[in-house]
Amino acid sequence: MNGRIECCAKYQELFYDLFQLGYDIYSYDHRGQGWSESLVNNHTIGHINEFDDYVKDLDCLLKEFDLSKYNKCYALGHSMGGNIITRYVQTHSHPFQSIALTAPMFGINLPWYLKPIASSLGQLLTALHPKPTLAPGQTYYVSKAFEQNRLSHSKIRYHWFRNLYEKHPEFQVGGVSTRWIWQALVACKQCYLMTRQVQVPLLVLQASEDEIVDNQSQVKFLKKLAKTSRVCAFKIIYGAKHELLFEQDQFRNQTLDSLLTFFEQS
Repeated sequence: MNGRIECCAKYQELFYDLFQLGYDIYSYDHRGQGWSESLVNNHTIGHINEFDDYVKDLDCLLKEFDLSKYNKCYALGHSMGGNIITRYVQTHSHPFQSIALTAPMFGINLPWYLKPIASSLGQLLTALHPKPTLAPGQTYYVSKAFEQNRLSHSKIRYHWFRNLYEKHPEFQVGGVSTRWIWQALVACKQCYLMTRQVQVPLLVLQASEDEIVDNQSQVKFLKKLAKTSRVCAFKIIYGAKHELLFEQDQFRNQTLDSLLTFFEQS
């Protein structure tokens, strides 16, 4: 399950690596992203009506995919996708033997003065602007220069991803709506409040230099989960930025080795 602004086409290298190791891969584009239908007139605005809609979509697709032929199934989610998987296993029966999350969105990296009021502010602004509107500080899609990016140290992988999005303008998603902010923060809180409902081995891989999600929220989630979970694990990839699976090999290889070992031991 990919993250916000992402799509399946972006993960071709990862799919190739996993397939060469003997895995079958099932993935999809979240509503409003990739080749999925946009929810707003301006498709570059990241928007959702209810965050639970992402969870419902995952449920529909797991019912559509025939996974009964497999002895073991694993879930891998990045950023927002990590939140969606967590909310899914907290609220649904599922086929997964274990779960690995790279830089999961259990909190959003916000200025300190916005953190206490961000959810309420997003709800208020949504009420004032029912039509999907960019949240304060957000912009439409911009292809940032590598030197300005907060996602990866890998120049090759970063340019490959940006070139892909230039060739496919329908993939381009920029900033988020006020409603997305509100709904995402509610989902982050629910992930933390319902850790007891996570009854499956779970690995969190954290990027030490992450500027997109809130790393402290990941630590807080794991500490609470450890009180009730049979197996949970945490690994920091030191020096890495947010997109651990699009990082330089020194960081990406650590990430892949850790999650594959976790799967194999489940």
